[in-house]
Amino acid sequence: MQQPSPAEIARTLSAGRLAGTAYIACRPGPHPVRHVVDRHGRVLLLVSVTSDLAMALWPAVGAEDVAMVLDVRDLPPGAGAPSLGRVWLSGWASVLDGQEARQAALDFFDVDPSGDLLDVGRGFALYRFEVAEVRLEQADRTINVDPEEYASAEPDPLHQIERELLADLADHHGPAISAFVRDRLGNLAGAADGLPAQVVRLDRYGFVVTVGPADARLQARLSFPRPVRDRADLARLLHLVLCGHRRHGSVAWDAQPRRRSA
Repeated sequence: MQQPSPAEIARTLSAGRLAGTAYIACRPGPHPVRHVVDRHGRVLLLVSVTSDLAMALWPAVGAEDVAMVLDVRDLPPGAGAPSLGRVWLSGWASVLDGQEARQAALDFFDVDPSGDLLDVGRGFALYRFEVAEVRLEQADRTINVDPEEYASAEPDPLHQIERELLADLADHHGPAISAFVRDRLGNLAGAADGLPAQVVRLDRYGFVVTVGPADARLQARLSFPRPVRDRADLARLLHLVLCGHRRHGSVAWDAQPRRRSA
């Protein structure tokens, strides 16, 4: 079953849609920070020149950059949804000016069209954060991700609208999803018979569902036949499921469902 790679998850978490926290070496902190990762996999920071973070990012005499760690945690879309984890990016931050700052503002705008970008060079400054180490924390394990794999990975195209998509599935397609899940679970759904299934996470490769009583929820993953490109592509792939056309096998069931306690 195809699932997001650690590099893809790290890229998705740090894309700029989730809040980030900066830790500056040998300086007070931590500091909330606005950041994005541009289409080339480069991390950019947008910092108010009057903030404590700007003071912390001031390099020592003779230095051009400052050692920093960027911490980004996943924010699950709802109760019962598993977390994607937490990503730590370690490296060096340096302020941009001139043409580099202007280009970085355009790159930042592509991800986060903030009006504060109009004030770069006056009230705000842009920093480039060169990533030297990437660590992904998930449950009880930590995965070291190659920085080049991280930079070249694509963030999940559904992550930004995941909460909206899950709400739509629950509000408008709940019975169809429940029927499909019970059909795929077969005998394992005996204890969950008659209870609705809930889609709790969604990404380009598939979705995670839970079903069963509160004290013994069964969780499993359904995978798409191929990664989806966008919302419209997702709608096409889900159409067969929501219309009950199971014989086409548009979605494959994970043979390793597991039980979760409340």
